[in-house]
Amino acid sequence: MEDKDFVQGKKYVVKLKDKSVMEGVFVSETSIHVFLKLKSGYNAGFEKKNITEYKEVVDRKISRDKKVTKKYDSKKLHKILILHTGGTIASKVDYSTGAVTPRFSPEDLVGMYPELMDLASVESKLVSNIPSDDMNFHHYNMLGKSIVEALKDKKIKGIILTHGTDTLHYTSAALSFALECVPIPIVLVGSQRSSDRPSSDAALNLLSAAYFITNTKSSGVYICMHENMNDEKCVLLKGVNAKKMHSTRRDAFKSINTKPFATIDFNNKKIDYKDEASSTHGNFSFKPFNEKIRVGIIRSRPGLAPEELKPYEKFDGLVLEGTGLGHFPIGFIDKSTEHNKEILSFIKDFADKKVLCMTTQTIRGRVNLSVYSPGRALKEAGVLGHDLDIITETAYVKLAWLLSNYSRNEAKKLYHANLRGEISKRSEVEEYEL
Repeated sequence: MEDKDFVQGKKYVVKLKDKSVMEGVFVSETSIHVFLKLKSGYNAGFEKKNITEYKEVVDRKISRDKKVTKKYDSKKLHKILILHTGGTIASKVDYSTGAVTPRFSPEDLVGMYPELMDLASVESKLVSNIPSDDMNFHHYNMLGKSIVEALKDKKIKGIILTHGTDTLHYTSAALSFALECVPIPIVLVGSQRSSDRPSSDAALNLLSAAYFITNTKSSGVYICMHENMNDEKCVLLKGVNAKKMHSTRRDAFKSINTKPFATIDFNNKKIDYKDEASSTHGNFSFKPFNEKIRVGIIRSRPGLAPEELKPYEKFDGLVLEGTGLGHFPIGFIDKSTEHNKEILSFIKDFADKKVLCMTTQTIRGRVNLSVYSPGRALKEAGVLGHDLDIITETAYVKLAWLLSNYSRNEAKKLYHANLRGEISKRSEVEEYEL
């Protein structure tokens, strides 16, 4: 094969020495390999020396001409806006180092998945190319403002937000609270494998999100990721109930203490709703985060020392992630536990002046501060969270948002209110599945 540049986003037919023929959209190439995205959604790599012939395929149904995409802005196809923040889904492997780095622009990413143009009129915009670990309240506000601006276009049926998976569920919770009564579906999509890898989960996640948006009447903030390790279905999770449960699996995200909202079978074009949508009645409003608000999370464990709590004295709020039903080391049993008195003293003082909440380290279940004496002591000290099954990440975001928009006393009352479906009405036995 002669050295000739492939064009990203174009479709090619490639013939190999073993007489096999492959067809797909060009993704990337190295000095040795060419990578195509096949119809199945998988990426395939071929050694250039094994390619005998290749030619571009002109797809009459799909055009990648930016001018042509405007023609889809009609009554025939819904309009979807894709907002990009980077993350693995917009990254590829640097084969010289083996590292995954952000490389794809919004236009590149849309071009890699031409099936999107069969579903909707797609526009894309880069908000910020940032690893999700580096995001903070400022970035939540920036995303919120981008969504508010986008909603001025009444033709937009929904928004896909591409995002790194590490803190995807923090952002989904943040937007769930900040965007009150959002009138369209906002779907956060990530991937556990970079988009140029054969094992990437990006294609199914992105296409499933787009299919959901164009075929649902539901609104709200959701996460769309793989349901299991197979490339068959995606699961749609409410933005306030999701947790990343695995560091590498494609089905890393699970719904905690409640059912998934829906499963999406993109290949067979089916949506199976599992739960009711959160209420979105009322007027839409955007209530941003106060970027100066400081909320902390401290995890209980054997050997916790009082001095570990002191740095939080100047914080506005604090989430205690307790053991079991929501316990902390506050008991004075013998001389070796005498320092627990200082921990209880800190808790009482903080709860009196600021806002202090309790969650549990267990993956599922509720906080119950009424069963054991230490729990009752914490409740009497002013610790919030009794009888709630809100997960720690959502509790952190909810508390920060409440303190950003309400007085301390109002925030305390509203913390126990089920504002976005973050608190389930009852715990079901069958929900224990991990």
